Amino acid sequence: MRVLLHTGKGGVGKTTMALTTALGAAMHGHRTFVLSTDAAHSLGDALGASLGPEACEVAPGVTVRELSVLDELDDAWSVVQEWLAVFLRGEARHSGDAEEEAPMVAEELLAFPGLEELIALRAIRQVEASGAYDVCVVDCAPTGSTLRLLRFPDVLRFLMENVFDWKRRSMRLVRPLARRVRADRFVPSEEVFAAVERLYADVTGVRQILLDGDRTSARLVVNPARVVVDETRRSFAYLSLYGVATDALLVNRVLPPDARSGYFSRWAEREREELHQIDRSFPVPRFEFPLQRTEPIGVEALMGLARAVFGDQDPAGFFSKSRPIRLRKEAGSTILEIDLPNVSNEEVEVVAAGRDLVVRVRDAQRLISLPDSVVGRPLEEVRLLDGVLAVSFAP
Repeated sequence: MRVLLHTGKGGVGKTTMALTTALGAAMHGHRTFVLSTDAAHSLGDALGASLGPEACEVAPGVTVRELSVLDELDDAWSVVQEWLAVFLRGEARHSGDAEEEAPMVAEELLAFPGLEELIALRAIRQVEASGAYDVCVVDCAPTGSTLRLLRFPDVLRFLMENVFDWKRRSMRLVRPLARRVRADRFVPSEEVFAAVERLYADVTGVRQILLDGDRTSARLVVNPARVVVDETRRSFAYLSLYGVATDALLVNRVLPPDARSGYFSRWAEREREELHQIDRSFPVPRFEFPLQRTEPIGVEALMGLARAVFGDQDPAGFFSKSRPIRLRKEAGSTILEIDLPNVSNEEVEVVAAGRDLVVRVRDAQRLISLPDSVVGRPLEEVRLLDGVLAVSFAP
């Protein structure tokens, strides 16, 4: 299944671009699913329709769904939630508080930071597992949330490998004693640990999907405005750091030729400068979506936009193909290369930590699992040249 992640700064038109891409793909015969992972959903607004958390077909070959974290919470975390509710009910009984509030408090406590990203990752895998779709277009939350989504599998892997097994073994030892002193509500059951383990397996599975350059690409949505272009440069580098290839740039709301004179002449001049900067900053194909006379709302308007911009090209195809992270051999040394365009040497830090390589770029950090062949080897050289970070491991 082809996966297309649409992301960018808030307000640039990601939802419109995602739906335009999906409808264009359907016109080329693809069974397409559009998944919104943004807490502030706007698929329904762009379609001019009322949508709920359930998947529904909005056009031939196009199914959409606005993901509801709380609805998914009941399914994914029901076992954990039940244990937490029992625990809180016991605490309420002990303190004299209202016991009936325990389930509600449990639900609130389980909506922790990162849960939205976890649920979104599971949802992508569920779309693929259904076998009913050729393309999954993800209307991502604004850039910061998208980066958290991509970072989450690394964080969860670290916790599972370094904390989870130890905690589980400890609970097995404590559980019999807890039962004898009637304090077993404090100790999560094996079913709770198994539920977390299943979620981890789901996240690991979707991580493989996202890092598979043969089926997954990011599409960066940008407006020709300085603040937006600057943030998109950073996003392009961060996506490469997390191993996700960007295959196209979607430039939205470009002034049409008949609107470049008079009152808008100075605006048009600044726009030309930003389009020039975009050409210099992003080594991928660019598609321009002209500013429309009226807001493109509804299936027909969005299909018309798809025809105008993509023409005969299949929006689900690969407009460019690259591997942002790769290994190669040179003179006996193993070299790990990471594409980091628009990044300076001062913004990069590289540290070897056991079986992982920690790479920090500005405020983003990635744990890159190293192959067994280089684990334990000292770093021979780290250099950033022409937008490529090369980390050499000694023979």
